[in-house]
Amino acid sequence: MVAGFEYWVFLAGLGIFLFGMHMMEESIRLLSGGAFRSLIRRYTGTKLKAIFSGIFSTAILQSSSAVSLMVLAFVGAGIMTLTQAIAVMMGAKVGTTATAWIVAVFGFSFNIDAFSLPLIGIGGLGIILLAKSPRYVNISKFLVAFGFLFMGLDYMKNSVDQLAEVLDPSIFADYGVIVFALVGLVMTAIMQSSSATIAIVLTMLFSGVITFSSGAAMVIGANVGTTVTVLLGSIGGIVPKRQAALSQLIFTVSTAVITLLVLPLLTWLVLDFFGFDDNIVLGLALFHSIFNIIGVMVFYPFIGNLAGFAESRIKEKQDTFAKYIYRTEPSVSDAGLEALRKEISRQLRYSLLFISQTINPTKHGKHVNYGDLVQYHGEIFEYYTKVVSHEMDKPLLQKTDKMLRASRNLMNASKNIFDLRDELIILSNETDDSHQRASNSIRERLEKIVVKGKELKLEDPEEGGQIHDVQELHDYIESEDKVFIKMCGDMISSQLINKGEASFLLMMNRMVTQSNRMLIFSMKTLLERIHEETGSAAN
Repeated sequence: MVAGFEYWVFLAGLGIFLFGMHMMEESIRLLSGGAFRSLIRRYTGTKLKAIFSGIFSTAILQSSSAVSLMVLAFVGAGIMTLTQAIAVMMGAKVGTTATAWIVAVFGFSFNIDAFSLPLIGIGGLGIILLAKSPRYVNISKFLVAFGFLFMGLDYMKNSVDQLAEVLDPSIFADYGVIVFALVGLVMTAIMQSSSATIAIVLTMLFSGVITFSSGAAMVIGANVGTTVTVLLGSIGGIVPKRQAALSQLIFTVSTAVITLLVLPLLTWLVLDFFGFDDNIVLGLALFHSIFNIIGVMVFYPFIGNLAGFAESRIKEKQDTFAKYIYRTEPSVSDAGLEALRKEISRQLRYSLLFISQTINPTKHGKHVNYGDLVQYHGEIFEYYTKVVSHEMDKPLLQKTDKMLRASRNLMNASKNIFDLRDELIILSNETDDSHQRASNSIRERLEKIVVKGKELKLEDPEEGGQIHDVQELHDYIESEDKVFIKMCGDMISSQLINKGEASFLLMMNRMVTQSNRMLIFSMKTLLERIHEETGSAAN
């Protein structure tokens, strides 16, 4: 134990600081809604845009882990490539340096009590008095969180000030920057927060416990320490998560090695060239930004190579029928919805292939078993339950429910055709003209819906004309249903078939028409991302 150092005051400060960080991240996330998810989805078309999206989102959200979770979910859903994801996460590293600037500017230049206590007081009253308004409650929580952040920092600063009075910084002179980097790494790995480590480092630097070079080395170690959290989180996780974790490990460790090698030069740059020798706390915040920017600049030309290396080392093993849903975190709701849409689009392709094989048993090509479709639908339903188990806004929940209904309709349509397979064979083997006309009508309708369904570009719902084509297909199906019923009536009136045969044909027609309606409903739903059309709901 070090005499004069109040451990409980320091731990209380650290706990209050971490609680404030957590509350602030949560309140910002709830206040922003889907704004940052939309930003990351839309502005990652180039590597440079992706990097700036990562910087901006992380600087505002104050959480690189939240940004990483969104990005990895988008990769799994096929919305974003691994290359784009790596670029966003590289930008997120720069974005996290905003915390150091906030702490350095406000935590050591102002009387903390003068603004932390009013923030906590106003925010606390707001949480109680404005409880009926979720928005104002979250704004109040943000104020409380901001106050706690600096109250915790103040406690840590006071305890470390007492430590500085009894501790000679020269005793650390022989430890070397590697030791300090390892200390920063371990602290971050234990606390799972680089922001807390950097706040401690800034506090020790302000109190004179450590030198600028030692603090810089600890910040470098903290930067690597954040990767430990990502690596632990990726164990047993989805493939994109493990690929991204490997990429981030390579990026952060390489950046740390490069920075440690040129640390004397960067120290001179910050303290002498930029003139922060008289304000080393702000200088360390600048150093934190500079070395992360250097890492991004060094790796920028090789982002694609880094993604390719990660993909070659961690390959996907397809042990399930589904393709997209097992690569996407269900907790990111809009990514989960997009994964469902793509998966159900794939389910449609397999259902159409199954129907085609059922009406043409001799047709060659990839074979789909009915049991495969049953398993596939079960996997989709299981994923749906995971998506809706997380908090979702009402419009998104309604869209997710409609996607599940599309999947159920595909399954029901396939089951109808599966149940009809023997009757279809019997009908096609009939030699009289009446039964052949009925057989041809049923087959033509099924073949047309298979052909039209395969032509849809479901990966690009924005393409014009597709909804119109599906509506024309719907009109055709309804028209042919009436033609078939009239044909059966005419045949029974002409005594070409008896009442039993007419009932047999009408039941077959009903199941085929139902199946076609369900297929069309699913097609419309899958195209509704842009076109808010609605189809006749089939159950």
